[in-house]
Amino acid sequence: MGTGENEQGLRKIIDFTRLLSIGILIIHFYISCYSFFKNKGISSNITDRILFNISKLSIFNTPFSAKLFAFGFLLIYLFANKSRKRLNGNAFHLILSFFIGIFILFGSHPALKSLGFYTMLSYMVLTSFGYLLVLYSGSKLSGIVKSNLMDDIFNRENETFPQEERKLENEYSINLPANYRFKGHNCKSWINIINPFRGTLIMGTPGSGKSYFAIRHIITQHIDKGFSMFLYDFKYDDLSKIAYNSLLNKTGNKAKFFVINFDDLNKTHRCNPLDPENMLDIVDATEAARTIMLGLNKEWIKKQGDFFVESPINFLTAIIWYLKKHQNGLYCTLPHAIELMQQDYKQLFALLNEEPEIEVLINPFISAWKNEAFDQLEGQIASAKISLARLVSPSLYYVLSGNDFTLDLNNPKEPKVICLGNNPQKQQVYGAVLSLYISRMLKLVNQKDKLKSSLIFDEFPTIYLNNIDSLIATARSNKVATTLAIQDFSQLRKDYGKEQADVILNIVGNIISGQVSGDSAKFLAERFGKIKQKKQSITTNKADTSINDSTQLDFAIPVSKISSLSSGEFVGVVADDPTNKIDLKLFHNNIINNHNQLKKEEENYKEIPAIRCVNEEMVRQNYFQIKQDIQEILAHQFDLNPVKQDFNKEKEIVKEMDF
Repeated sequence: MGTGENEQGLRKIIDFTRLLSIGILIIHFYISCYSFFKNKGISSNITDRILFNISKLSIFNTPFSAKLFAFGFLLIYLFANKSRKRLNGNAFHLILSFFIGIFILFGSHPALKSLGFYTMLSYMVLTSFGYLLVLYSGSKLSGIVKSNLMDDIFNRENETFPQEERKLENEYSINLPANYRFKGHNCKSWINIINPFRGTLIMGTPGSGKSYFAIRHIITQHIDKGFSMFLYDFKYDDLSKIAYNSLLNKTGNKAKFFVINFDDLNKTHRCNPLDPENMLDIVDATEAARTIMLGLNKEWIKKQGDFFVESPINFLTAIIWYLKKHQNGLYCTLPHAIELMQQDYKQLFALLNEEPEIEVLINPFISAWKNEAFDQLEGQIASAKISLARLVSPSLYYVLSGNDFTLDLNNPKEPKVICLGNNPQKQQVYGAVLSLYISRMLKLVNQKDKLKSSLIFDEFPTIYLNNIDSLIATARSNKVATTLAIQDFSQLRKDYGKEQADVILNIVGNIISGQVSGDSAKFLAERFGKIKQKKQSITTNKADTSINDSTQLDFAIPVSKISSLSSGEFVGVVADDPTNKIDLKLFHNNIINNHNQLKKEEENYKEIPAIRCVNEEMVRQNYFQIKQDIQEILAHQFDLNPVKQDFNKEKEIVKEMDF
């Protein structure tokens, strides 16, 4: 029992073993060096009689046995002694002193004999010195407390946890090899995204390695497994080249490669996102109008429902649906809609009023015009005109008015790999048009009885997709795998609004994150949860040092660690499915890339070939043909002779444009 009386009794016993050890050594000196004590007058008959009887004990038969018993009792004392504890003392020198003391204690007699300096006094002095050296160094050693409390000041080893080391592969999976650290050892592991249809979010600041370590492998592995693919390439053609060469080298994937690129018209296909055959309902026209207007005015995203936001959207919806119904959609393209919108109100409203399905949409505008509420009318329509005027470009008109392919990329009869290229320097204009392509594509892809498909969006916040959360939630059953790459949560919140950004972050099942900070790191730390960690505390005072060990739940990957990840170092969590259970979903590791092999592959990449030879005259001719088409629509509707306008002035302006 840890009572005061028991501790005091134990203390006396420990002290007695030390005194017994010293007593044995003194008796040994008296017996072995009796002549020395007798000559010095340090003896008596009574003492001699007592010690003579004691010397008959077996422990005093030889000097070695006497020293051995003295040393044994000394060890008992040293082990049981509760000396004052010291943290991380210099144990090496004490251990060395301890063994030197043992050597002197047991080797003093033969050493002095061999050196020729043996006297009884020198023997006793040298042996006593060895004994005291053992006693001193042993007492100090017993007081040293070895603690790694300050060895791992960043708590790295304590925050490690076991991770999935098996490669779990199926016909849809993405498998990334990696290594991680656990309990001081480096271990191999795998990031197994076995169910990509539950959505994948890739986060990381610029330079964290999102594309090099993650996105490129998603592209190559899904193409190898026969996926049709849609790829939004923000910095064209970094990712598009990877997709093109992967498809080129994969003979089993029968998909055809298509690319949309507004900068190099020789290397782009033409596609009409408002294809009338795939626009089955006026709701499709509404969604297209909303996408293009909110893509051009991202500040409107947070103001949806306001009068001056919904009015231009309704007006553009009416224009698009009219063109869809007119002559079976012969002129149903975005360039034709932009040009038709610029016409005089009198002719435009009369034209639109001929279509009964859009009567409700245009009625507020016609009423404002008839009641001469021109300020209100301009406020409703001018915002649409001004926004769409940014798209008036011969190169954009050329790409948007063609029909080289349709956007149903997972059509079993004609699978496709479609790459959309953006330009960071022109993202405000290109992003809105590309958003329209993507919006229309999603409508066609998220259907039953289609092929498995992979949708990859690099720098996702640079485009606007309405109801992307609904796509992730519903497309799983249609075998549509969605991958969103963003730099930071704040970037997504700025462009999509807080509510929709929160929904996107919370709805994805798979997360791969490089270095992020702020709210992004806090969100991830809370989502990854807590693990049991060992905690140690040390209290030191003048009398004693106490060490307390405990365990408690703490963040598996804290905010500070997420905000200081190195390039290629990722944290995250994966989702499983009923047929493939994963117990260790959480990971914190370094993705392994074979840099030499990837460099060699990139050196052998083939450039995306030219589609056709396009010159400036072809682009200008297409630009003016669209304008002429609108004039013919007006002339035909009002039974007028088609008027061919003189576009000479405009041609001079267009020559200055960079098509």
